[in-house]
Amino acid sequence: MGSDLNVVIATDCGSTTTKAILIEKKDGQYRQTFRGEAPTTVEAPFEDVTRGVLNAIQEIEELSGRKILDGERIITPTEGDVGVDIYISTSSAGGGLQMMVGGVVQAMTGESAQRCALGAGAIVMDTLAANDGRLPHEKIERIRQLRPDMLLLAGGTDGGTISHVVELAEYIAAADPKPRFGSGFMLPVIFSGNQDARKEVARVLGEKTALTVTENIRPVLEEENLGPARHVIHDLFLEHVMAQAPGYRKLMGWTGAPIMPTPGAVGEIMQTIARQQAINVVGVDIGGATTDVFSVFGEIFNRTVSANLGMSYSISNVLAEAGLDNIMRWVAFGIEEADLRDRIKNKMIRPTTIPQLLQELQVEQAIAREALRLAFVQHRQLAVGLKGVQSERTLADVFEQEATGESLIRMMELDLLVGSGGVLSHAPRREQSCAMLIDAFQPEGITRLAVDSIFMMPHLGVLSTVDEQAATEVFERDCLIYLGTCVAPVGSGKVGEVCLQYAVDLPSGRQAGELRVGELVLLLLADDDEVEIELEPARRWDVGAGPGQALSARVCGGVVGLVLDGRGRPIQILEDDRLDQVSAWQGALNLYGE
Repeated sequence: MGSDLNVVIATDCGSTTTKAILIEKKDGQYRQTFRGEAPTTVEAPFEDVTRGVLNAIQEIEELSGRKILDGERIITPTEGDVGVDIYISTSSAGGGLQMMVGGVVQAMTGESAQRCALGAGAIVMDTLAANDGRLPHEKIERIRQLRPDMLLLAGGTDGGTISHVVELAEYIAAADPKPRFGSGFMLPVIFSGNQDARKEVARVLGEKTALTVTENIRPVLEEENLGPARHVIHDLFLEHVMAQAPGYRKLMGWTGAPIMPTPGAVGEIMQTIARQQAINVVGVDIGGATTDVFSVFGEIFNRTVSANLGMSYSISNVLAEAGLDNIMRWVAFGIEEADLRDRIKNKMIRPTTIPQLLQELQVEQAIAREALRLAFVQHRQLAVGLKGVQSERTLADVFEQEATGESLIRMMELDLLVGSGGVLSHAPRREQSCAMLIDAFQPEGITRLAVDSIFMMPHLGVLSTVDEQAATEVFERDCLIYLGTCVAPVGSGKVGEVCLQYAVDLPSGRQAGELRVGELVLLLLADDDEVEIELEPARRWDVGAGPGQALSARVCGGVVGLVLDGRGRPIQILEDDRLDQVSAWQGALNLYGE
């Protein structure tokens, strides 16, 4: 395939909405031209996902004037303004891909198995490990209770322990788990542990489950090999999970490339962009029930799902985990605790409502900051170097949870931060999206910020597996809206002290000034402008070249502009002066208008 694609239609079947986009090659360039959406139809009364897909495509037909459907058939290939060259799709309908993983040592093979499943686009419901502190009957009960779509069993380096791995396999066999969809089917189990244990594991699980054996994900302690197991997860997702969900078999017959789990597709486009531009990227997708965080640092990809942090169904969990004070620190007015709790409960009961009053909007965006911050904390804990790898190890160290494992997330080296999901993509003003990203992720040094305009990253992720050029062109031109660049010196000092001197060659002329501790400064710089900036941090402050070291760089503008953030890392909020401080920050970025 490749550049012979002129017209592409792509759908993303979400849990509530099926979104379709049309991509066309115009004057030698790929552009996203029309979009349509319709309710997803996995549940009764329709119980056929293709109905929602056809409805979304019909909307594109009406808007574009292009005939795409012939009854229930998608017309391919293109002839003039009839038909499309390829139809592709992603899906998270029916709750997405839900998995359990198992490993011998929780902090080592257990975590590797978790990273493997998350990277393939799964929600990890639980991690079983020989040392997780649960009794055998509790583990068996847990497997029965959760009814995952699939199980990934890892454990043991090649030539290492066999007994612990076999023991975990026996728990799975004793639980005799049934998959969520398709009662006549066996539960798919992937074994990617010690090669020497394959025979024993096959003896225990071969007849009770649909067992697939693949390469070990931790062949030696110093190495993680997640690729082969991720491919198997993807294949089984299509074969078992998708094929059982209502209407998917028909849908699979229509697509020109395998259907991908939505988060797996978003991960795919993130990795493509990071590789093509040779940059480090962090992306976040905040939904109603879950928040996904993706990162690519030094070509190592990680994804985490915070299944209990979201803006509608999971909003009460955000309050419970963050605490009232952490939410309130972002709001520039006083509010009774009972009032705030009522507002949050209302959102949970009526998840589709949107804020009507300015105060409601501010509260919702304060909660979003905390949901994003907590999801990123969880991501940093999992995106680590390999644990258990050190020069001299005793057995005690092996079972030590935090043996080694530095986080791979180094904010000073981050080049691009991308946000998506309703609360970020549809904020009434782009300045608000920009402020939420800066406050939640607290980028360091020089970082470019962007949001996904209409959430088309899943569509482009699956497209990148067919035609990388088409996917990246649309990603650059139509998907991302660049908010601007954040310059944040790292350090701490007294409020009001100078932490940075700057000079920027703006199109309107050279602008120089001082940034003081605790203040935000916004310089307007348009989307297509790229300018030279000279930074001289104070003695204990660092903008990327080391404490007190000057730095010159080229920075890009955006719909918001260039944000200079002197609030320190972590952001310092004064207890007794909070309302004035937060009001000043909101005013500096003009968040809520005059």
